[in-house]
Amino acid sequence: MTIAVSPTTAEAGSRPQGVPGPARPATPAHIIRDDAEAIRIAHELATEFREGASERDRTNARPLAELDAFSQSGLWSINVPKAFGGPEVSYRTLAQVIAIIAAADPSIAQIAQNHLGIVAAIRTVSDPEQQALLFAEVLKGTRFGNAFSERGPRRAAEFETRFTDHGDHVTVRGQKFYSSGALLAHLVPIVALDGEGRAWYAIAERDAPGLTVIDDWSAFGQRGTASGTVVIEDVRVEKSHLVPGYRAYEAPRADGAIFQIIQAAIDAGIGREALDDTIAFVREKARPWIDSGQERASDDPHTIRAIGDLTIRQHAAEALLDRAGLAIDAAVANPTPESVAAAQIATAEAKVLTTEVALAASNTLFELSGTRSTLAEHNLDRHWRNARTHTLHDPVRWKYAIVGNHALNGVNPPLHAWS
Repeated sequence: MTIAVSPTTAEAGSRPQGVPGPARPATPAHIIRDDAEAIRIAHELATEFREGASERDRTNARPLAELDAFSQSGLWSINVPKAFGGPEVSYRTLAQVIAIIAAADPSIAQIAQNHLGIVAAIRTVSDPEQQALLFAEVLKGTRFGNAFSERGPRRAAEFETRFTDHGDHVTVRGQKFYSSGALLAHLVPIVALDGEGRAWYAIAERDAPGLTVIDDWSAFGQRGTASGTVVIEDVRVEKSHLVPGYRAYEAPRADGAIFQIIQAAIDAGIGREALDDTIAFVREKARPWIDSGQERASDDPHTIRAIGDLTIRQHAAEALLDRAGLAIDAAVANPTPESVAAAQIATAEAKVLTTEVALAASNTLFELSGTRSTLAEHNLDRHWRNARTHTLHDPVRWKYAIVGNHALNGVNPPLHAWS
């Protein structure tokens, strides 16, 4: 079950209209018992999500039913600490879960991306009372969206959205874009600055007065991410839901690497599915080249070599992703300048390879499969569109830079959400 995109602009031609938020879950979400169960459930959901993924992409549909199943499965609370009743699986496992879901439908995986990052931030920066309140919401099945990035400022980390303190609550004013998941969220964390220019997460109700989520995401890839514009007009947020996000980067913490490993896991999933679809198409539908002398495309020696190359690169990317998860687990357990830098570097290395293999696999698919693979009925171009769109979140050229600068000059990466 999906919901189709609604018209966002009134025929009269003035302001785009907002879309109402989804209902809260009627029953509490399942709570995962351990890492093995998290992996098993991810595979089960991926099987379901894969069936309609191409059609959702083709029709630009929003995966509401799929998202409900995902969050109710317990996979949206897997990094809630055990002290608050959560599973607290390893970040190695969390990355595997996201890669599994992303292979089936990377849009659905991306919707969970900022939610899981916010859960990690709450663990780092919130006091025990706020943690208990917000983690209880997550364990019930409440989904966080996001209203972080803005189109106005010149740099990604600059924000014009601000809040005004009224004692027991704040009011927030601004406008956001690239708000993955906000359309189908229950709560929307808004990055807003206080009077000192510090960034907080002001977590607003999805249907709070003054909060308008517009369904205007028009990118050629990651079409189902429920992203778009969020207009914030004096939205009231209680102080209990005002999270001091800036504290995560005042000292070495793994929060940036956690945000980044989820990004890398999505790209790893896209690469895996593109490679699997290439192998299936070559085996079942592609024709051998006239000069190959072969009866089957799968016996073409140049095709065999290309598939071998992609398989090795995909496995290397997945291995680095696994290594990054282990480094993040070590940094979360014992955050020191050295352990956090190790987690950042390992995650940057994984981000480089997952980006490159996602783009290579989704492009080589057509070279090996032939003209027939470009037919609209197959919709195989969605893999490249998804890879090209998602890998633009942060530039890989800067991942090379921080890895090289650390290796050559011993310089630790900067502390922020993109590192």
